[in-house]
Amino acid sequence: MPAMWNIMRTFSVRSVFRTLLVTGVLLTSLRLPAEDGYRLWLRYDRIDDPALLAQYRNAVACIVFPTPSPTLLVARNELLDDLGSLLSKKMTNRTSLADNCLLAGTPSTSPIIAKLLSSQYPDLAGDGYVIHTQQSEGKHLLVIAAHSDIGVLYGVFAFLRLLQTHQPIGSLSLSSSPLIQRRILDHWDNLTRTVERGYAGASIWNWHLLPGYIDQRYIDYARANASIGINGTVVTNVNANSLVLTPLYLQKVRALADIFRPYGIRVYLTAKFSAPVDIGGLKTADPLDPAVQQWWKDKCNEIYSLIPDFGGFLVKANSEGQPGPQTYGRTHMDGANMFADALAPHGGIVMWRAFVYDAGRDSAAPDRFKQAYTEFTPFDGKFRPNVLIQVKNGPIDFQPREPFSPLFGAMPKTPVMMEFQITQEYLGQGTHLVYEAPLFKEVFDADTYANGKGSTVARIIDGSAFHAPLTGMAGVSNIGNERNWTNHPFGQANWYAFGKLAWDHTLSARQIADEWIRQTFSNDATAVSTIEKMMMASREAVVNYMTPLGLHHIMSSSGHYGPGPWLNNAPRADWNPVYYHRADAYGIGFDRTLTGSNALAQYQPQVRQQWLDSNTCDENLLLWFHHISWSHKMKDGQIFWDELCNRYQSGVDTVKWMQRQWQSLTGLIDKERFTQVSMFLDIQEKEAEWWRNACILYFQTFSRMPIPPGVGKPDQTLEYYKSLRFPYAPGTGTSL
Repeated sequence: MPAMWNIMRTFSVRSVFRTLLVTGVLLTSLRLPAEDGYRLWLRYDRIDDPALLAQYRNAVACIVFPTPSPTLLVARNELLDDLGSLLSKKMTNRTSLADNCLLAGTPSTSPIIAKLLSSQYPDLAGDGYVIHTQQSEGKHLLVIAAHSDIGVLYGVFAFLRLLQTHQPIGSLSLSSSPLIQRRILDHWDNLTRTVERGYAGASIWNWHLLPGYIDQRYIDYARANASIGINGTVVTNVNANSLVLTPLYLQKVRALADIFRPYGIRVYLTAKFSAPVDIGGLKTADPLDPAVQQWWKDKCNEIYSLIPDFGGFLVKANSEGQPGPQTYGRTHMDGANMFADALAPHGGIVMWRAFVYDAGRDSAAPDRFKQAYTEFTPFDGKFRPNVLIQVKNGPIDFQPREPFSPLFGAMPKTPVMMEFQITQEYLGQGTHLVYEAPLFKEVFDADTYANGKGSTVARIIDGSAFHAPLTGMAGVSNIGNERNWTNHPFGQANWYAFGKLAWDHTLSARQIADEWIRQTFSNDATAVSTIEKMMMASREAVVNYMTPLGLHHIMSSSGHYGPGPWLNNAPRADWNPVYYHRADAYGIGFDRTLTGSNALAQYQPQVRQQWLDSNTCDENLLLWFHHISWSHKMKDGQIFWDELCNRYQSGVDTVKWMQRQWQSLTGLIDKERFTQVSMFLDIQEKEAEWWRNACILYFQTFSRMPIPPGVGKPDQTLEYYKSLRFPYAPGTGTSL
């Protein structure tokens, strides 16, 4: 044993594991430490089913893999290393075919692949891939093929996933192409390494050490993203800092771009609208000023001279204090088109965020819900072709449940891209188990009726509804420098689900959960079934114990941590929870019908109709659109007050059920991650009860109704809950 630990001190843990597997040493003979989660879903441990192992070994006896490019070299090494681990077998790359061989490449590297794609997969598009078994020259081949090198890498990861999840590979005919072109992670990371709405430690980008020091984490980040099809990263916060556009920082960005390029990942930056003034010596940033336009053209030329595949800019303008074109009396169209013209010669794009409201003016009246639609729809068709309008999934701000934004479908002549929030700003932050795929799917599956029935949000985003030539989907990252990347082990599932749905939004939330569990925890049937049930119930649980029946934006102002429905002292009306729930002696909810703000008018008639009547409205969205009485009769016969209290209790009960489910897996999950999740579930239970108690007590001051039987009674007073302060809640980092 001492000799073994000397080896482990000499090599990386992953290398030692592979050495032990290839030489036939059983892992079970060692006292291994529990897993810390760093490997994410890329755990290529030896397949523990003897029959399956023998089948896989026989099917992949050798590899023939060309390596004329950095990307194909990455793909080949990934396949050799990871197959070696999975199959406990040393893999080598041959130059000629043999029986039961794996052949990978593009039409330019293999005539067999050229014939296969032209004859059997003529519709394979873009960076899509094929995994196919066939007989050729009397030999049984397993082929991974694509038209592009990055497509081959995607196919390699997909094939490894089949083995990880114990799928049959004897007869394969699989093809997959991305439905959305730009699949991007947005990091709200500052140059100071703070992360706005980040709950997993500091930023992974160590700007001080770049470009000289390349952290292994950057490479593993690229591997993880490529494995799920993510092909872009915005490395800086939307609350932007102009310093990142200076020569010193562009050299640092270049180093990251060089790392990511073989993995098919483009780097993007956030552009602060005032950069020509901040770092350029100009006296204005007016987008119609020729000197300003020339400054941005020169800056783009500089960036592309360093990073030839630079993706473009993400811009937050005239929102929450950020400068923008309206600062100079110009429009969003003027601002976006200025950037577009500077980027167009290089093939870059502009992602112009539709989350717009100026903190200097009370633009919320009469309803902040309506503002993005009001400001952008007049310019439909007037943006340059390389402009994408980036729209949050809902009209307010990443709430646990929102109706889809009315901008989806309202701009048929303009590419509109989705912005989801992976980081759990409003979903329990870093300690609550909340699987977000059901939320993502709920939005994607919503029908906008913008081009007739079936014009779902998904079809708006993938371009098929209006034949948009440019498509995109962004997710606000939940990644930090915590060892396991996301702090909560189940936060990894949301990163994974985002990538999978950006590639193929037709996948089900349950299918993605099953796949992630098998790669991340275990293929054991009991473990998979139990964890999948927990994940599928978790989003509805958090909605119920935080914002049931259409409540929204009722969190505390202290980092959005915890409940604060009573808050009413913010500088702007629409920063206060009372603005949204509007509780009074009569009832509760925001009237967005014709008798209220009439925000419903921004939707197509068929959509309006489903939410127009409080008696037929989807009760999950009831308070988004109606101010109803505390005695309003619900569909199940209960009065609204009782239903509200019971929903809060249901959320708490689901968390307690999740605790029991997790404990039933004792011995099936490694000790370190099992203990970590157990402790987080304990926190989640206490905080669910806190939300229930505080909200019910507060709303009871208006309803004057008793808490119904079966609902837990608060153990503190309302004044106690109001007195709680959390000035150092995580995730409040802001840019300098």
